[in-house]
Amino acid sequence: MILRELIRMALKAVLSNKIRGFLTALGIIIGVAAVIAMLALGEGAKHTIEERIQSMGTDVLTVSQGGRHSRGSSQGGKPLVVDDAHAIAERCSTVIAVAPQMSGNAQVEFAGRNTSTNILATTAEAAQVERYKVSHGRFLDARDNASRARVAVLGTVVIENLGSSPENLLGRDVTIRDIRFEVVGVLESKGQQGWRNPDDQVIIPLSTGQFRVFGSENLRTISCQVAPGASQTIAMMDIEKVMRREHRLRPDQNNDFLIRNWSEMLSTFEETQKTFNFLLAGIAAISLLVGGIGIMNIMLVSVTERTREIGVRKAVGATRWNVMIQFLVESMALCLAGGVAGIILGIAGAALLSRLAGWNTLVNVQAVALAFLFSAAVGLFFGAYPAARASRLDPIDALRHE
Repeated sequence: MILRELIRMALKAVLSNKIRGFLTALGIIIGVAAVIAMLALGEGAKHTIEERIQSMGTDVLTVSQGGRHSRGSSQGGKPLVVDDAHAIAERCSTVIAVAPQMSGNAQVEFAGRNTSTNILATTAEAAQVERYKVSHGRFLDARDNASRARVAVLGTVVIENLGSSPENLLGRDVTIRDIRFEVVGVLESKGQQGWRNPDDQVIIPLSTGQFRVFGSENLRTISCQVAPGASQTIAMMDIEKVMRREHRLRPDQNNDFLIRNWSEMLSTFEETQKTFNFLLAGIAAISLLVGGIGIMNIMLVSVTERTREIGVRKAVGATRWNVMIQFLVESMALCLAGGVAGIILGIAGAALLSRLAGWNTLVNVQAVALAFLFSAAVGLFFGAYPAARASRLDPIDALRHE
């Protein structure tokens, strides 16, 4: 009963001056709201990138032409060709599928409408390596590549931009660079993946792209799927060995190609994300520290203003512990109220960022709980000194205070 009465009195004292209480808790509100919103933004970005990399496959190694100057000019070296892909497939036991690829932008026309999109020329193995799934029709097969067939598989964004539907386009012709292609399939949506959107592309046979569309035999990349259970590091070494032999590089020459490991990129991003979270936590801690100092200052002012009240309470039997608990509860009430308001404001801010800016946000329950507990700890820590000072007041001196 005594504790309940102390809490009631403390809350009454806080609510008696609402404007001062709000301004006192404002530092806590801003600090908690900032950390909730920023961590939600960071978690959303992390979740999105993890999904994109997982959809591309963490067991995929990508070979591309390397040897570039900082300004982007080529140092020369042999370009990637189909024979490189065949050599990797034949000689690398750690690789189970290889998909050579070349691409470029072009206009796609259908029924008087057109859209500019990415044209990807590849082989049937791309379905396995890149994890393409077909919602309507079929994917490319070996016969399409062997016969240089004029067939195409369309992404969902391309179909939307052409103002049509998968059912309407399937089996009909679209025009790419004045060449008619029969639509044999439509891809399932995979969503935006960083710098590329697999839904906004048209996939055609590699040989058709080389000899009918692009007029070049040079590849953009070679995607390699690592065998289950095989080490990606060993697979990279095997591919490097084969590629150096194919490009006839001497031991003293650097590679003129690059091998990218998506799982390593994911690990690097996660480490960067952790650093970013620590930085945000540090900024929030500084903001909460400033807010805590403000609360200590106000509580000291409150002790001075209520010196006579404290003297009266002690004179009628209140103990030092009773006085200390009352002021601690007042301090923690201010901080917890600020923490709750900051959490609500932070969640609302994250939702607003997602709606207005189109950024993916994800509110972490652990971050919310940590912010709430930290605000309580700030109230306890910065309220301890004013509470102790109030409890040490001499009743006689306090009653004489004007």
